[in-house]
Amino acid sequence: MLSYLDGILTLWFILTAGSVMVLIWDFTTNTPLTRVMKLAWVLVILYTGPIGLLIYLLSCRQPMPGTHDAFIADHWKQAVGSLLHCVAGDATGVIISAAIVHQFGLPNGLDLVIEYLSAFVAGLLVFQALFMLAMYGGHYWLAVRKTFFAETVSMNMVMVGMLPVMVVLMHTLPGANDPRHALFWGVMSLATLAGMATAYPINSWLVAKGLKHGMLSAIPAPRGTEKAAMAAAPSPTMQQGHHGASLSRFQSLVVLLGTIAALAITVLVTAQFVPIRFCPGP
Repeated sequence: MLSYLDGILTLWFILTAGSVMVLIWDFTTNTPLTRVMKLAWVLVILYTGPIGLLIYLLSCRQPMPGTHDAFIADHWKQAVGSLLHCVAGDATGVIISAAIVHQFGLPNGLDLVIEYLSAFVAGLLVFQALFMLAMYGGHYWLAVRKTFFAETVSMNMVMVGMLPVMVVLMHTLPGANDPRHALFWGVMSLATLAGMATAYPINSWLVAKGLKHGMLSAIPAPRGTEKAAMAAAPSPTMQQGHHGASLSRFQSLVVLLGTIAALAITVLVTAQFVPIRFCPGP
């Protein structure tokens, strides 16, 4: 069984390396993206391999020069961009913390708490805030405050997908919780894909409500021209969406509690298959 998995993982890692090279080649020769957006795509495709590359090709890669803005205008592509902001930070936080806490032999419940907090910090302070920095005039802490709600509900739904995959497979497959083994990275890839699937609906809703922006473009324009000034600023639809968006406190609370409930149910269901402990066992 394990030798069979080793062969699958080897093929997966080869395809992932090829996918990242194709992505970087496209960055340098074709599709105009901001630096943070490029970093997000690199990280997501590192975690999701050829499936992530396929999503990139369908949702982001411009078919002809100068067409990127028009190509990414569809709502589902904007929702993918919003999802990307979340997953790049959240999955990175989960993976890094999971690799570190393994060394301490903590109960799996404490591992999950640390991974959740690490993912939240990475998602909010790095990707969400930096993606939104231009929207708030370069004021970093304002961007952090304004993206707190969106990151929280999106993060919860990412964990709805990632948590059961990690807990069950790391409990079932020997060595899957050890970052020195290939299985660890294979499980994290599968968990990231699951997290993307469960978080896409909430990100689609956030974009539709104007609470998050989606895919960003960086089509170059001659310096000193009116077009260049417009290209450097957030698009009118982004400005209208975020500054005009509003949810009542009651609506925000309902959505927040809904995602917390979804995550709590996920933990309870997962615990039926694998014990989740917060204290050292006997």
